[in-house]
Amino acid sequence: MVKQPTKYIFVLGGVLSGLGKGIASASIGYLLKSRGFSVTIMKLDPYLNVDPGTMNPFQHGEVFVLDDGSETDLDLGHYERFTGIEMSAANNTTTGQIYQAVLDRERRGDYLGQTIQVIPHITDEIKRVIKAINIPKKFEIVICEVGGTVGDIESLPFLETIRQMRMELGKENCFIAQVTLVPFIKTSGELKTKPTQHSVMKLREIGLNPDLLLCRTAYPIPRSVRDKIALFCNVHPNHVIEAIDVESIYEVPLVFYNQGVTGIIINQFLLDDTDHDISKLENFVYRVKNPSQRVTISLCGKYTSLPDSYKSVIEAFTHAAVENDAHVILHWVDTEDIQSQEDAIQHLSKADGILILPGFGSRGIEGKIMCAQFARENRVPCLGICLGLQCAMIEFARNVCGLKKANSTEFKKQTPDPIISLMADQKKVKSKGGTMRLGAYPCKLKPGTRAYAAYRKKMILERHRHRYEVNNKYQTLFGNHGMIFSGSNPELNLVEIIELKDHPWFVASQFHPELKSRVEKAHPLFREFVKASIKYRKTK
Repeated sequence: MVKQPTKYIFVLGGVLSGLGKGIASASIGYLLKSRGFSVTIMKLDPYLNVDPGTMNPFQHGEVFVLDDGSETDLDLGHYERFTGIEMSAANNTTTGQIYQAVLDRERRGDYLGQTIQVIPHITDEIKRVIKAINIPKKFEIVICEVGGTVGDIESLPFLETIRQMRMELGKENCFIAQVTLVPFIKTSGELKTKPTQHSVMKLREIGLNPDLLLCRTAYPIPRSVRDKIALFCNVHPNHVIEAIDVESIYEVPLVFYNQGVTGIIINQFLLDDTDHDISKLENFVYRVKNPSQRVTISLCGKYTSLPDSYKSVIEAFTHAAVENDAHVILHWVDTEDIQSQEDAIQHLSKADGILILPGFGSRGIEGKIMCAQFARENRVPCLGICLGLQCAMIEFARNVCGLKKANSTEFKKQTPDPIISLMADQKKVKSKGGTMRLGAYPCKLKPGTRAYAAYRKKMILERHRHRYEVNNKYQTLFGNHGMIFSGSNPELNLVEIIELKDHPWFVASQFHPELKSRVEKAHPLFREFVKASIKYRKTK
């Protein structure tokens, strides 16, 4: 149990979105944890959706699913990957959840006839949620990232809550870091400080003053410019941090470390200073930058114009690349562009490995099926994830088992051969939000398979997000034609992993392995997939 008062770090954003508040929060969390402090990280999202589960990936990026089944913001993926700390529903709160909780109480009569207002009722609920993550007290430091930008109307209740907490708890327990922008104007050859000045001015109008400025920049910030920012933003010059663009996001903690960010924080918190141990991260970054070989992986999906839709997949390849001493070149393939095997050859002929990406809906599905066919027939290493498994099975049913009209009932309800069908407990579900098979479920692996060789154990626990499943009625037929069911849920006998017998490396999972890949431990399936792709590259 932690005896001292909980310390809170609030990470806010200024000027524009997409500056990297999530990476900054995860980096601070990593550095504090490496210094021996117990840490957790929260995301406070200002949108009215209860969670991102029903939002289009083009608008929001990927949905990061946790062990407990929570559908959360993609930044929680950064938190878990950097710190290795397992998150829960308590680590992601939205305005929708806050208002829903307050209005539910009002309907029950909990407020005894009061007029419900943003202050104090909404702000009190935000405070309750922030503090509840540390009940009982097990964390010394709670990092809270606030989504959006200072000045957004929807963010104001969160910022007012932070103002109240700062007043109640004092600066020695509340630290404010603002991520802002210092752009370079090419025509004048100057770094401009006004965007940072104005975002801080807006924050000060709300009643908050930053303790630390993380200045995003593409160019080094001279001391004179940092001193100018400090003067006009009322912060100490040493607290103006140059958050310069780097090759790998995993360099960001090292950039912060070299400028003394954690020392600034723990000094304000009046905590005892301890030594850092960042050698593992330094070694990881060195290996990211200095691989001895490279390999090209084609990622086949339908949200490929926005890579954030597959953020965890991208990072899982970074982790797997390091463990294979390789650089993975990602080649994005929009499966809507693949209408024939000739198109598949055109898009995939240079691939050393093929990943069939997850997703929902019928758009681009036939293209995914053709990608799976190309990988199978040309013996290219292939990994399928969730919908990728389902497309691989449809392809196998049509072209190997002779079931020419095989399909999923998601795409064709009246298919004569429903290889993939709606899960039994999903058939009466009408509501879309939070109703899929979500979270971690056990999977029993079959000895002697590629899946078992990758994990090196019989029982695993992996995260899911789907409504449809493999139709067990076809298992015998598939098995007779060379498909191996190498992993299954022991309680419900649901297919979790398949692989092909006469193929160098063709594995697909119903779950999402990318969600459990970490900086210090690549996911086994990604690690082995990259290894197989390297071998294929050397022999083709």
